[in-house]
Amino acid sequence: MTSDEQDRIARGYLAFVVEAAPTSPLYARLAEEVARSDDVLAFLAGLPVGKRQPNLLFAAVQFLHGAPEDGDQLRSLVADDAERLRATMLGRATQTNEPARCGALLPVLGLLEGPLALIEVGSSAGLCLYPDRYGYSYDGVAVGPSDGLRIDVATSGGVPVPSEVPTVVARIGIDLNPLDPSDPDDRAWLRALVWPGPHAEARLQRLDAAARVAAREPATALTGDLLTRLPDALALVPPGCTPVVLHTAVLPYLPSDAREAFVEQVRGLPVRWIAQEGPGVVPGTGERAPSGWGPYFVVSLDGRPVARSAPHGGWLEWLSGPLAASAG
Repeated sequence: MTSDEQDRIARGYLAFVVEAAPTSPLYARLAEEVARSDDVLAFLAGLPVGKRQPNLLFAAVQFLHGAPEDGDQLRSLVADDAERLRATMLGRATQTNEPARCGALLPVLGLLEGPLALIEVGSSAGLCLYPDRYGYSYDGVAVGPSDGLRIDVATSGGVPVPSEVPTVVARIGIDLNPLDPSDPDDRAWLRALVWPGPHAEARLQRLDAAARVAAREPATALTGDLLTRLPDALALVPPGCTPVVLHTAVLPYLPSDAREAFVEQVRGLPVRWIAQEGPGVVPGTGERAPSGWGPYFVVSLDGRPVARSAPHGGWLEWLSGPLAASAG
């Protein structure tokens, strides 16, 4: 491993410290330790470039051993279980699936003429394909089923809270490696992707509840690249409904040329397009953060920003002005 390569990996982990600190102080501390550890940096350098990120390393460790208590334990686990850790990181991907993001999607879905056929790109286990199966509370205003999973959302800016959930007649997910919500191993991986911290228990409870919903009513899962499989997904849409292409926190994982090709592709299709991504990741939705994520997500409809949201759910701010108004 060259010194320059080691420095690049270390800088990436130090940048992650800032991202992780507000929600997972443990992961922030572990990232600092990795940036100072020649042994862990050497382990990471032996992986392909796309398999070195903090999310994947820490999830793989948590999947195999639980979250390490400190940097010393992390270094020991990497040294003592390097082969299994390497195999897990090569065979798995960061496929966080947060059903609470549906709290930001639902008001936008409520603007569309139904019934709806949902096509999620980068779907993971497809837990965001069930917005009609979850219950919601927008500042205490209840929407949707009263039993099962409830998603609480604090709002500002005049969110157009729908009076009911939409009618969904098709659920189609596209992913390079779709996860099966009924498979215990895949569910364990999804749980390992949840960052330890003050909000972890609530997120795990939501994840388990949503996985039970998805296991009872399996979505259609297409394996492959979103660019090549999107036409296949559209071919599965029943007649007489509105096809909706949606994605949450997916585009930063794509190379820039693939991201641009996807945006051009979806804009040319007879679909509605809902994105929940970091600022600027969808062109025209703000100034892009260096990491592609930012402190909040921008919710857009057909490329026009309509709201800002918490990355993992919890609050939604509706935007005013001509762009948001035209989306309505």
